[in-house]
Amino acid sequence: MGGGRFGRPGPEEPTNPEDAVEVEGTVAAVLAGTMFRVKLRNGHMVLAHISGKMRKRFIRLVIGDEVKLEMSPYDPDKARIVYRL
Repeated sequence: MGGGRFGRPGPEEPTNPEDAVEVEGTVAAVLAGTMFRVKLRNGHMVLAHISGKMRKRFIRLVIGDEVKLEMSPYDPDKARIVYRL
């Protein structure tokens, strides 16, 4: 039985980073707030945000950049950009 902060119900099991699926794609659009629209190799479009380490090191992304993404197996429409190729 998982419990969140302040008595809110949380997930039954915490998310494991090993469960993340790594894929590659191309930045198709730059959105507000460090959000990006990324086109995967299979043609699927996902909404992605920059990981904390990339944000901390001021890694800039522009349209056309090849990136590596981590996706949750539970939400195929969102991802985290972890590396610029």
